[in-house]
Amino acid sequence: MRHIDKILNKIVRRSEIAGLAEKWRNEGDRIVFTNGCFDLIHRGHIEYLSRAADLGQRMIVGLNTDASVTRLKGESRPVVDQESRAILMGAFEFVDAVVYFDEDTPYELIKEVQPDVLVKGSDYNVEDIVGYDIVIGRGGSVETINLVEGISTTVLIERIKGTK
Repeated sequence: MRHIDKILNKIVRRSEIAGLAEKWRNEGDRIVFTNGCFDLIHRGHIEYLSRAADLGQRMIVGLNTDASVTRLKGESRPVVDQESRAILMGAFEFVDAVVYFDEDTPYELIKEVQPDVLVKGSDYNVEDIVGYDIVIGRGGSVETINLVEGISTTVLIERIKGTK
């Protein structure tokens, strides 16, 4: 199989993600879930995602759609379209599945996936992470990962514009 086909096969339809997660769980794999816009991939994303993937055997990334990113970040975002962002996510060996969500939060998607581990950046309080109740309620864990200081998509955009 061509490498691009392997990457594209990781982009899973929303209607299929629950079944895929259940299959992996039945095989004994611990399912890790995280989500984000992942606009303009940078070192901080790589370190965050790779550390998250270390918390289980299978990693699912919930990816905000373009419309969702625009609602959350403003009219000038995303910089990179959702298909391109999904392909970039799928190219990482530690990502097993990428699934879009159009809502402002991934709550409904987390209900569908039922992950064993829910991960966000340490800029969140664990109890405030969307989906905390779902994951803790089924005996899973919610983890935070330290972010790389001074690196973010917003900072990169400001540098490009010369405002920082």
